Amino acid sequence: MKNENIKHPLPPFTIETALLKVQMAEDAWNSKDPERVSLGYSINTEWRNRTDFINGREEVKAFLKRKWEKELEYKLKKELWGFRGNRMAVRFEYEWHDHSGQWFRSYGNELWEFDENGLMEKRFASINDLAIEEKDRKLNS
Repeated sequence: MKNENIKHPLPPFTIETALLKVQMAEDAWNSKDPERVSLGYSINTEWRNRTDFINGREEVKAFLKRKWEKELEYKLKKELWGFRGNRMAVRFEYEWHDHSGQWFRSYGNELWEFDENGLMEKRFASINDLAIEEKDRKLNS
């Protein structure tokens, strides 16, 4: 039986396991499945996402559901910036459009902290949005 309270790879991270953890997060977020994404976070995870302060896995799921109802054709790319022990810094960019058809590129940085079971306890994201034309997209689906 699979233990849903453990999410490999576990800290402390090596370059290989840190890169794998970032790729797993990118793949999960690109699924646009709030349930799948939420399983990478601890039950009591703490987030700052722009001006939103989110506490706990259930709030994460609700937040992501609202996010992907607004951010259509969402496509994300993450890049490991650095790591030490159970912490990582990640650069990211993603593209999406709203219901009016306006495209955006959102980009920024995240700071992650993991518990001993490999679940993300803290996620602090600084994000900026840039309106773009569809022809200027870089992350085509």
